[in-house]
Amino acid sequence: MGYRVAVVGATGNVGREMLQILAERQFPLDEVAAVASARSTGDIVDFGDTGETLKVKNLEHFDFAGYDMALFAIGSEGSKIHAPRAAQAGCTVIDNSSLYRMDPDVPLIVPEVNPDAISGYRARNIIANPNCSTAQMVVALKPLHDAAGIKRVVVATYQSVSGAGKQGMDELFNQSRNIFVGDTAEPEKFTKQIAFNVIPHIDSFLEDGSTKEEWKMVVETKKILDPKIKVTATCVRVPVFVGHSEAVNIEFEREISAQEAQDILREAPGIMLVDKREDGGYVTPVECVGDYATFVSRVREDPTVDSGLSMWIVSDNLRKGAALNAVQIAELLGRRHLQKAA
Repeated sequence: MGYRVAVVGATGNVGREMLQILAERQFPLDEVAAVASARSTGDIVDFGDTGETLKVKNLEHFDFAGYDMALFAIGSEGSKIHAPRAAQAGCTVIDNSSLYRMDPDVPLIVPEVNPDAISGYRARNIIANPNCSTAQMVVALKPLHDAAGIKRVVVATYQSVSGAGKQGMDELFNQSRNIFVGDTAEPEKFTKQIAFNVIPHIDSFLEDGSTKEEWKMVVETKKILDPKIKVTATCVRVPVFVGHSEAVNIEFEREISAQEAQDILREAPGIMLVDKREDGGYVTPVECVGDYATFVSRVREDPTVDSGLSMWIVSDNLRKGAALNAVQIAELLGRRHLQKAA
């Protein structure tokens, strides 16, 4: 006996990826429903590479009763309306938006990092998926924190345009093409030209000068991993289609060598260590696309602080940063709590 699952936002980048990953991982399904806004009702989407297609249903009229789980990928405004409706109908919501992440009654889950926290889902029948940059970072931080205790993290992100959705990807493509043929490259989705440029601004500015994206990385890391860890982030949009990268500097409570860290990371769940100190002995965003792993490279000791390390982290943001993590949460929920599949 399998699960009845609804993918809400099934026509978007993340929703399509959720369907792809459900199929790839052979999630135990009795039924999968593709759900989206009224303008997509009746459209046809693929259920991964299975050859099966799904007809998109209208979210406004969709009845969640009888469904076990709903994977939401529609943004905060839509989740605010429809996630409580699904939850009240007895369908557990796994929400990819930022809306519920810091709600004390909603667990914020990365399965490799804090699986036990999922038991708190019963309070609201909602589970939150973290920010894409937070997810890949905490996967790498967790085993090192267990080994030596992390005091402080300084991270600079290099985030792909797919994090801004299809509009972001289209803008990079169109601006690049326009520049090559001598046309103008006026920004629409982003605040400045993204083609052949980097923009140190993701989400809205806060009073202290940080952006909301940077704030998310700080508070989410504390909630998922350890509230005592100090985190400062600078989040930058770069002209890459898919795959987020992070340069991370970590200060530990106890001494840990680069070799010890490499040995720990090599065995840690969800991580692929690719760290050869030679030309090309590291992973870039182009190479991580379509992969489940969070890749770690350039692990080295930081001589400017006691017990410090620096490293490079890369992951497919549409996968581990969003869709894959949501499906892993669904697998964890089924395994530990719903236990419906044979």
